[in-house]
Amino acid sequence: MTQPPPASSPLPLGEPPRQAWTELIGSIGRALHERPLTACTGKVQEVVGTLIRAVGVDAQIGELCELRRADGSLLQRAEVVGFARESALLSPFGPVDGLSRSTQVHALGRPLSIQVGEGLVGRVVDSLGEPLDGRGVIAGRAWRSAFGEPPNPMARPLMDTALETGVRAVDGLLTLGIGQRIGIFAPAGAGKSTLLGMLARGARCDINVIALIGERGREVREFISQTLGEEGMARSVVVCATSDRSAIERAKAAHIATAIAEDFRDQGKHVLLMMDSLTRYARAQREIGLAAGEPPTRRGFPPSTFAELPRLLERTGLNEKGAITAVYTVLAEDESGDDPVAEEVRGLLDGHVVLSREIAARNHYPAIDVLASLSRVMPQVVAPSHQRAAGRLRSLMARHREVETLVQIGEYQAGSDPLADQALARHDAIQAFLAQRTDEFQAFDDTFDGLALLADLPR
Repeated sequence: MTQPPPASSPLPLGEPPRQAWTELIGSIGRALHERPLTACTGKVQEVVGTLIRAVGVDAQIGELCELRRADGSLLQRAEVVGFARESALLSPFGPVDGLSRSTQVHALGRPLSIQVGEGLVGRVVDSLGEPLDGRGVIAGRAWRSAFGEPPNPMARPLMDTALETGVRAVDGLLTLGIGQRIGIFAPAGAGKSTLLGMLARGARCDINVIALIGERGREVREFISQTLGEEGMARSVVVCATSDRSAIERAKAAHIATAIAEDFRDQGKHVLLMMDSLTRYARAQREIGLAAGEPPTRRGFPPSTFAELPRLLERTGLNEKGAITAVYTVLAEDESGDDPVAEEVRGLLDGHVVLSREIAARNHYPAIDVLASLSRVMPQVVAPSHQRAAGRLRSLMARHREVETLVQIGEYQAGSDPLADQALARHDAIQAFLAQRTDEFQAFDDTFDGLALLADLPR
């Protein structure tokens, strides 16, 4: 009599390892997500510069499309950025080489999305969320749109907790609050990337999300390997779109990084979002807008650029679950101050840290111009004694700057101004307090003690 088969049998020998299963499941999930149940197919009508005109595509602005050859093979993706009569205007995520009149346009029925989850930590991805570090497929927890909604302003908790960064000049005189948005305004060569690396390694947060937009490829590798290092990378996610990538890729890298930070915030974490640089994001938006036919306004920037900046920046901050503290770098090459992006961003953020090329030339790092910098939330997150000590030190530094020229030409008479005498006597000690090695970090309480000592106030 034939015996029935057992109810269960052991796993076969040679079972694929967990990594193989993870990659298989991830690829199936991506395929299901990327292929819509119903597709609206059109074709390329015209390519002008970096803009594609397509007909027969019923899609919305912001919707993702696939550009495919006549045989159905994928060429690249594009985003709908506008309409002109019967045509949809597409901005491609790559060069237009290889496109032809036979190229098919498939509307995917959704905006740009990314897989989010703990699997992103320690990884480097592009503006589509695809890995750039050669370490295989990223296992995600869920899909999230790149374009989130800002928290309800009435539901945002008040900022009342200081963020410890380990950088004395910041913690002592420009104290940041958890959930604050601040800009680092710097010319080239002033050390903004170095300061970002110090913040990434020294800040008391759960995770870093770093967006490198429009950087040279060499600088990206140097930042990850040397400035950030293994210690910083172990708790970071890096989103990268180098200067050679298309304008839409550079622009969407900022939104993808913010979406990743939003997901971790919704998990109850404190996220430090760093974007280098917001200026290059604005320039990418300018390229997209001008190609779509928008009129140029201030310095050639179309109106959409200044509409997109607050939409991006307002997504950060506190909500009822967690916090995103955001640090944006802004290129400040125009000494006259007539930079529309810097001017616009300064009014949108909760403070600004100004880096000086003159201070950097003295080999003083971080090259922060304290008197030109401001943290608007500092009074809310530090004790009154800390605020008084910082104000006293600022007064000494301002007075020293006023009499410095007189001292250099020998016209200053000691004893004529008691505050100036104190400023001159403590100048070297103040500069030593503000200077810091890139591998040196100081506890917040120790920074306050040193600040109070220099200000000659009781601790």
